[in-house]
Amino acid sequence: MNLMRTKTIEQSIRDTEEPEHQLRKQLGPVQLTVFGIGVIIGTGIFVLTGAAAGVRAGPAVALSFVFAGIVCALAALCYAEFASTVPVAGSAYTFSYASLGELIAWIIGWDLILELALGASTVAVGWSTYFADVMNEFGITIPGWAYGEGHNFLAAGIVLILTAVICLGIKVSSQVNFVMVVIKVGIVLFVIIAGLFYIKTANYTPFIPPAGSPGAPGAEPTSSLLQDLGFAPGAFGISGIFTGAALVFFAYIGFDIVATAAEETKNPQRDMPIGILGSLGICTALYVAVSLVVVGMVNYTEIAIDAPLAAAFRSVGQPTFATIISIGAVVGLTTVMMILLLGQSRVFFAMSRDRLLPPAFSKVSERYGTPIRTSIFTGLVVAALSMFVPLTELAELVNIGTLFAFILVAVGVIVLRRTRPDLERAFRTPGVPVVPILAVLAAFYLMLNLPASTWVRFFIWMAIGVAVYFLYGARNSRLVTDPNYSREADEAARSRRSG
Repeated sequence: MNLMRTKTIEQSIRDTEEPEHQLRKQLGPVQLTVFGIGVIIGTGIFVLTGAAAGVRAGPAVALSFVFAGIVCALAALCYAEFASTVPVAGSAYTFSYASLGELIAWIIGWDLILELALGASTVAVGWSTYFADVMNEFGITIPGWAYGEGHNFLAAGIVLILTAVICLGIKVSSQVNFVMVVIKVGIVLFVIIAGLFYIKTANYTPFIPPAGSPGAPGAEPTSSLLQDLGFAPGAFGISGIFTGAALVFFAYIGFDIVATAAEETKNPQRDMPIGILGSLGICTALYVAVSLVVVGMVNYTEIAIDAPLAAAFRSVGQPTFATIISIGAVVGLTTVMMILLLGQSRVFFAMSRDRLLPPAFSKVSERYGTPIRTSIFTGLVVAALSMFVPLTELAELVNIGTLFAFILVAVGVIVLRRTRPDLERAFRTPGVPVVPILAVLAAFYLMLNLPASTWVRFFIWMAIGVAVYFLYGARNSRLVTDPNYSREADEAARSRRSG
């Protein structure tokens, strides 16, 4: 059993032309950038900013966003090269299959399923908080049976509605996303401009609270793996900036989702780098500005953990502004959920098309041009998760999965540069191998700043994935069961070795 067998890029591209597996190419650079903004701006600002500032970094949460943005920028350069060179659904899974081999590709695909499904669940839980807040402002109280401890029908319901939208096609999804992104960005700009009038400079002191300082009420600080090993002092201080970055890193999950839409892009060689890098740059600037405004309005020891932006405006006597922000958050988080669900269905679809998962899920609807079966299955699973799993545990587990994907993509760029130097690359990651190595080191450092319990859950999920691969994927892989596939892969490998 050759666990390191690779699927050639040429094979991957030809798969996209098979009638029964063909997705419709309807996206351009604007749609991709809007997709990126739609999925990036969400939980990190509207939900997780409170926890990051209140119990980890204080006013220096802005630096947490900067550091997390730098890590993402390094990885984004690697993603841009791969997505423009291998314009196939699946993102890091497809890239790893072409460079690192089938077993690694399976592991990263299994990891992406974790990242995107749990990411959508996390956002759904955050969405329900803001939705209940908005309803309360209009005098409508959400009953306990719909939104209570241990169950969340609101979160599950919105997931199922968005699943229906995704099934209608990529064009419909992009149009819905565009409208909601315009509203969301407008609200973010409103927060920045309106909040400037209520900033108290005293709230920025100390900008980096001393290690061990008391934080905001309502949440207990969690230790990182580095702290458990005795290499970091704990919450706040310099180390607090990095533990905060490890948490708000969740806010940047999105540019890698853009890569999952490569197969549905009209000119991926040009448009994918624009969509990935453009959306990341715009969102980083907005994140830093919003975080500085919020901690300037409210002292970090008093910041609200669950809904920090809306609570900040209520604290300065502007409940109407708070309501507008909550409405914007509901709209904004809706786009995040939708694109995470879309990305997860495309990864599932790509793995199914390679027969590492049941091939029935790779069937594309002739009417809508979407993998409806994977979309529906994904929606049902995410809806169930949204009902029962707490927000914080989900967010940190998603973060470690995403960072792991970043590491493998960065390594894949180095490997593919050596194994396929002849490959035409529309976009080339600058400074190879330095930039990919820095991406690996920075991502791994953020992983170390996550709790030890998150690592344990991650390893358990990976162990389950490896077992599934050996029980099903390794035996049913298209590289094994399709003679033409295996023959072409062997010939390509011999050609590269002789060259």
